[in-house]
Amino acid sequence: MSSHREAPEIAKDPVADSTDVYAFISPADPDKVVLIANFIPLQKPDGGPNFYEFGDDVLYEIHVSNKGTSTSDISYQFEFETQIRNKKTFLYNTGPIESLSSPSWNRPQSYTVTRTKGRRVTTLGRALPCPPVNVGVRSTPDYAALADEAVRDLGGGTRVFCGQRADAFHVDLGSIFDLGALRPFNEAHVISMPEMNGVNAVQSYNVHTIALEVPITDLSVDGSAPSDVLSPRSTIGVWATASRRATRVYDYKQKGYVGMGPWRQVSRLGNPLFNEVIVPMARKDMWNQRPPRRDRIFQRHVYNPELAQLLPALYPGVFPNLEAYDEKRADLHAILMTGIPEGVVEGFANYTGPVPSDMLRLNLAVPPSAEENPIGLVAGDPAGFPNGRRIGDDVVAIELRAVAGATIPLVDPSYTPDAAAGALTDGTSNTNAELLSEFPYLGLPGSGYLTEPGTTEASA
Repeated sequence: MSSHREAPEIAKDPVADSTDVYAFISPADPDKVVLIANFIPLQKPDGGPNFYEFGDDVLYEIHVSNKGTSTSDISYQFEFETQIRNKKTFLYNTGPIESLSSPSWNRPQSYTVTRTKGRRVTTLGRALPCPPVNVGVRSTPDYAALADEAVRDLGGGTRVFCGQRADAFHVDLGSIFDLGALRPFNEAHVISMPEMNGVNAVQSYNVHTIALEVPITDLSVDGSAPSDVLSPRSTIGVWATASRRATRVYDYKQKGYVGMGPWRQVSRLGNPLFNEVIVPMARKDMWNQRPPRRDRIFQRHVYNPELAQLLPALYPGVFPNLEAYDEKRADLHAILMTGIPEGVVEGFANYTGPVPSDMLRLNLAVPPSAEENPIGLVAGDPAGFPNGRRIGDDVVAIELRAVAGATIPLVDPSYTPDAAAGALTDGTSNTNAELLSEFPYLGLPGSGYLTEPGTTEASA
């Protein structure tokens, strides 16, 4: 749900649908930043014979703003190309895939990555290989080796990986979208049920990942490695987009669709859950098509979020202070739209200027935590969300608590949060593959052969 099916139109175009964006200082090399953008949500590993892959007709980008204007000052662009080696078979592979050059892999995919800064466009790599999907124990017997082979050095301290990974986001979609229920708080819900643990709806699903590891000096506004946490020059904004050509027609000669005209943005993602939970349904598709610098029109949904009004109604008597609070939510506006200015959190800031815009904001001067707290900055861990976003940050719990009023005292010391505000959670954790301790950090994707489909019930 971070952004898996966040808007009506992009839900019909999963190849261009961004699911999660991460930006954090590398714990393995604190002189570098890791930028990750995931696409193509909710991939069942056993979805053959036409397995998931990046779109050859989609332009994928990771953007960095470093001048305080919420514009794309640096952009990393990815374009993919798919090859069919044997046009006489319906199979994805005709034998074990033992390397990325294995002739038995029938549908290899490669990509070009370029870096744009101002008018300067630099090609960082061409014909870089993606790994295959994790078909199964016979087809991809050593998947870890195939994935490692796809990690490529682009020079200048930059590494890249593009391919399938296990989705590390976790959320109880089945409960949350059943009238805003949180299973650990079922008894307090207006339609009461017994309390129970959360169910991770993303369990066993994969995504397609674009991951970059780049020197901090490549992203900072002046090419330095910032050391002053409170300096405005220390913070960057990060978001991802996917674009398609303005026109798409079916070409009978080529037996497929052909895109023409300029690129048009169809998907974007900065802060997790922004479009899902903040933006009304009628404006979600418009949000996906706009750049962050034009987000002023969405401010009122941040100042007065619908979810903050729903919580007291869904959980009667649990949020009396939140229900009575009638001020604009300046805390959420700072967290989501400008970054946190100096003086709000002692010794910390990630303010990017007055332009209201949805971006992940990462302070490059904050080192990685020796011990990560999944609740991030709210729990006193300044290297975690909303300072960038690490893979292990529990963004659902963090944002639930923020919307419920736990962060109001940062800007309004007279407010006392309701007791439940600091304890909210959907009760889930990452139950997919274990995260890696090194680049590209996300776990190996689930195997098609090893997938065990679950069961569904028509009624309780």
